[in-house]
Amino acid sequence: MENIRNFCIISHIDHGKSTLADRFLEETLTVPKAKMREQFLDSMELERERGITIKMQPVHMEYKGFILNLIDTPGHVDFSYEVSRSLAAVEGVILLVDGTKGIQAQTLANLELAKGQNLKIIPAINKIDLPQVRVEETRKSLSQLLEISPEEIFLISAKQGKGIKELLEEVIKEIPSPKGKENDPFRALIFDSKYDSYKGIIAYVRVVDGQISSSEKIYLLQAEVTAEVRELGFFRPELQPCKILKTGEIGYLATGIKEPGKVRVGETITLKDKARAVGTLPGYREPKPVVFTSIYPENADDFDDLKEALFKLKLNDASFTFEAVAREALGRGFHCGFLGSLHAEIISARLNREFGLDLIISTPSVVFKIINQKDKEVDIFSAIDWPEETQIKEVREPWVKLEVMTPLQYLGRILEILEDLEGKALGTQYFGQDKVLLIYEVPLKGIITGFYDNLKSVSQGYASMNYEMIDWRSGDLLKMEILIAGEKEEAFSKIVYRNKALKEGRKMVEKLKEALPQQLFTVALQAQIGGKIIARETIGAKRRDVIAPLYGGDYTRKKKLLEKQKKGKKELKEKGKVRIPPQVFLDVFRG
Repeated sequence: MENIRNFCIISHIDHGKSTLADRFLEETLTVPKAKMREQFLDSMELERERGITIKMQPVHMEYKGFILNLIDTPGHVDFSYEVSRSLAAVEGVILLVDGTKGIQAQTLANLELAKGQNLKIIPAINKIDLPQVRVEETRKSLSQLLEISPEEIFLISAKQGKGIKELLEEVIKEIPSPKGKENDPFRALIFDSKYDSYKGIIAYVRVVDGQISSSEKIYLLQAEVTAEVRELGFFRPELQPCKILKTGEIGYLATGIKEPGKVRVGETITLKDKARAVGTLPGYREPKPVVFTSIYPENADDFDDLKEALFKLKLNDASFTFEAVAREALGRGFHCGFLGSLHAEIISARLNREFGLDLIISTPSVVFKIINQKDKEVDIFSAIDWPEETQIKEVREPWVKLEVMTPLQYLGRILEILEDLEGKALGTQYFGQDKVLLIYEVPLKGIITGFYDNLKSVSQGYASMNYEMIDWRSGDLLKMEILIAGEKEEAFSKIVYRNKALKEGRKMVEKLKEALPQQLFTVALQAQIGGKIIARETIGAKRRDVIAPLYGGDYTRKKKLLEKQKKGKKELKEKGKVRIPPQVFLDVFRG
């Protein structure tokens, strides 16, 4: 154990975590140069496309006689649960800050998580090779935040490899070796898992006590399930089998279990014959979803495939929830809860790419609490469940504490979009001479879709945000319905503020006009509230030039063809039904 170092890299999104991990892999010769590629640990196609880390990724490295277990973590606020689980498996962290952008909102949030676990923190300023880097300014802010000397902060360029060797040496020197009882019965904590069709569920574990070897019988204490270890090993970063996992090590166990619900994150694994002699390890606090959407298979026959896909994704992402629902208009599907709108979008995209499912996705919403006329409180998770206006006595919505970090030069424009949320300013904190942290209380509904993109847009990418739930407050909200060619499309129904209903209605029909493909007939797009139309757009019909084959001749022939075409389009409009491609739901969902 003395030669093991378990650590994470934590930072705000885009501050260079994955690039730093690349340099560590090169420096420790874990990955041969011929196989090396950028963002090596970001193995998911979506991660590479978007340039962000979505899933934590452990890797086992060997360097100068030491075993270094690194867990690369995401930086976006929607994936903070991934970070918290990673921190519970390590003894220290590298806190990475982009020298061109300085301290950001998620820097502060992740730092608080690390402090809460009493982890050793090694600060480093990245991107010192860039001409616009502000080293001394960032160094001063970071030293004040951590209450340390500026000389204790490492200066690195993950892209060029400057300072990487020294940082690795500091990890070995400062991060403590793991603690545990080597002679006690085997106990390990599951911090992540994934499904393999041959090996069953592969549990990512941190061994706390004892040791385990292949083919031993294991027991999951909370699920009360017995299994046999099919394979165990390390992450290099691909799975590399070994004969034994010992106290303090991070590795994997192939359980052979095929039922996803039986292996959960936070579970304690022990040996079957020692199950009564050991207690459960502290697990993880279950995250509470804040954004909800309903997902339906476009083809009703794919319901079971969707169910299986959700179970498999749940193994790989313990932070989302789902339960079966059935709607007359949309058929059978699942009501899903997520940690944010990006989280919901990523899961939807993974269902389509990894499992080949075409989906219908309802507009994302937060959960509302409605007090009915009988003074009973009812949770409303989607617009589909919204009751009639006459049945509602009071509507309560969730509020959050929102923290926005921005350079002073963008303060005016940031304040404008914050004012639009109709929240309450709590205060400001200054970091250095040109950066300010704005603290607000705002309705959660206002920030789940579009707000983050808007924030980045007005600040040229320099502003950042973090939020946490605080309480429930009364709100003036109602249901807006969308009609496409006269047919109500429940998936597009939305809960809106009364004073913003007209604006929201126009925005929705305009978005649909852009996203929906043209039909052979004109299609009316309407937004209505309580049976009253508040906004309308029309998609013109596709038109074939029916008189193109005619050359010269009597005009009455041309007129006859045009009249026939007009009559056909009128009949189509009366009988035709608009098929909405899955991409349209995703496009509207993003907007």
